[in-house]
Amino acid sequence: MLKLKVNNIEIEVEEGLTVLQACEKAGVEIPRFCYHEKLSIAGNCRMCLVEMEKSPKPIASCAMPVAEGMNIKTNTKFVEKARKGVMEFLLANHPLDCPVCDQGGECDLQDQSMFYGIDKSRYKENKRSVPEKNMGPLIKTQMTRCIHCTRCVRFATEVAGVPELGAIGRGEDMQITTYLEQSMQSELSANVVDLCPVGALTSKPYVFEARPWELKKTETIDVMDAIGSNIRVDTYGWEVKRVLPRINEDINEEWISDKTRYACDGLLNQRLDTPYIKYNKKFEKASWSEVYEIIKSKLQNTDKEKICGITGDLTNMDTLYVFKEFFNKTLGSNNIESRSDHTYLNADKRENYLFNSSINGIENSDFIFLIGSNPRYEATILNARIRKAYLQNRMQIVSLNDVGDLTYPYKSLNGEIQKIKDITDGNHEISSLITNAKRPMIIFGQSVFKSHNARFIFETLKSYLIKKGKISNEWNSLNIISDNASTVGSFDLGIYKTNDGSNEVLKNLENHKYEIVYLLGQDNLKFEKQNEFIIYQGSHGDKGAEIADIILPGAAYTEQNGYYTNLEGKLQKAYKASYPPGDAKEDWQIINELAEIMNHRKLFNDKEELDSSLTNQINLLIEKNNMKDFSQIDNTDFTKEILKVNHIDYYYSNVIARASKTMFECKNSKINFKSTGTEG
Repeated sequence: MLKLKVNNIEIEVEEGLTVLQACEKAGVEIPRFCYHEKLSIAGNCRMCLVEMEKSPKPIASCAMPVAEGMNIKTNTKFVEKARKGVMEFLLANHPLDCPVCDQGGECDLQDQSMFYGIDKSRYKENKRSVPEKNMGPLIKTQMTRCIHCTRCVRFATEVAGVPELGAIGRGEDMQITTYLEQSMQSELSANVVDLCPVGALTSKPYVFEARPWELKKTETIDVMDAIGSNIRVDTYGWEVKRVLPRINEDINEEWISDKTRYACDGLLNQRLDTPYIKYNKKFEKASWSEVYEIIKSKLQNTDKEKICGITGDLTNMDTLYVFKEFFNKTLGSNNIESRSDHTYLNADKRENYLFNSSINGIENSDFIFLIGSNPRYEATILNARIRKAYLQNRMQIVSLNDVGDLTYPYKSLNGEIQKIKDITDGNHEISSLITNAKRPMIIFGQSVFKSHNARFIFETLKSYLIKKGKISNEWNSLNIISDNASTVGSFDLGIYKTNDGSNEVLKNLENHKYEIVYLLGQDNLKFEKQNEFIIYQGSHGDKGAEIADIILPGAAYTEQNGYYTNLEGKLQKAYKASYPPGDAKEDWQIINELAEIMNHRKLFNDKEELDSSLTNQINLLIEKNNMKDFSQIDNTDFTKEILKVNHIDYYYSNVIARASKTMFECKNSKINFKSTGTEG
């Protein structure tokens, strides 16, 4: 530990910190524009100048490492004059357009000019002007406002891994620009909007929509993928205006994907706001009492084995739990499933479907083996964490498949399943890499579980890891990237029906053994309807609603409180930021009312009772799971096959994204980028 003085107060700090970090530990605020905790040090805005004893000039505190016996002063006339001089230079060319700037009210330049600026200017020359740049459908540019902090350049190069931004020109002629006049080809690109300390880079879909003080802010959880990123939803009235990241170092740090941020405009489009009944192949509006009576009549006059329920990808655990209770207790049926395709599932132990090393644990890993996975599209934030770990540790990354640019270098095998057998038999170089690594990570993508050899790949590799001592209480190398926000929660609650890991309900559905099918927010089912009576409950008029006979309008994830379990098994609560449109109701409420119509009693009296019962059920499940021992699964034969990684329609992955105009534009910009032949 090093001892130094900050404003005559003695403090002790670790070696390797900067003067700026030491000042913050002492409780002293240092203004800055270019410095950011997650980016490399640039030291080019000079706003963080402080006085150091025996130094004739002020020092840039963000770039100066601490040393023993330093005496730092941050509140002297010398420092004040230096900061005012820097602020005067920054404002010399800055346009006076705060009233029409989208950054107004959230602008670092506004805040710091109030505290550290002066009330007059000595600059009489004309201000410079910089033309706007095209950065695609997400980022609006007004580069005349740019103060050359280079945060956006460093983010694109270091975090996103797409070095597409840079500076041209020198001095007053310097400009930040993309190398080609098109959108940044990263799924994290819009984080530069949050990083920009002025109004040079703002959100294009949000332009002139609202002022920050007009918005109601709700801290909640994202459902666009299985990561469970922590977000803040800003609403104006009942309309969701924007989604911003919240800091959670264990999950998403302070970044979110572009889909998380901008798919929210899909909450306004194609919404179901009233119940519908299909007559003569046409939907007609109906009342809740009408649809409840028809459903009651159908369910009571159908054998319970001829009824099935399939849940969707964005459904919260409260709804999943009440849905299971409805099927088990009200209908006496166990034909419920959460998988919309034929994926292999071994749910004997919870670790078989979790990302066990944890997202944060990626940074401690020393070897990563990707199998049938493209984490860049399956879990964007997780992929950014792998890149961060690679830059820090330079560990080796191997992928069974060549999946294109992942923003970090990796060695690709040819995708043959035979390679897995060679590895587990100890006849491949990867075997020694796994064995010699202290904390290896084996990451399975969903393509593995959809392949013919899913059982062989998963079970033999798991047995191999146990044999080599890589699955223990200290470190678990087995990691599965889940498809959707509700996947892990569904498996936790037992919403599956398997025979040797296969999807029994889906098999029967494809063979048309069911008379009534209840789709709960399920829009990804590839199913040819014959004589089935289909009840669809959901928020959007999408694929599920198309084939339905009765539509029950539900709520989206921003319109109801609910729990979600992310891919690493963390239970998080999403909070209600808005209200369902029209006559739509919260999902759990619809099922609860349906149970009351059928049985003359509700399953749960209120949401509190439901939440209490749900959390007890989850705790019980985890307790039981911890008591289970590993069971060896035999008969893991394999057929020779090349494992193919399934194409992921990233911008159209769920109903909200498919209803989003912004996601449509992103998809088009990506297609246009590829068609010009400019993709690396």
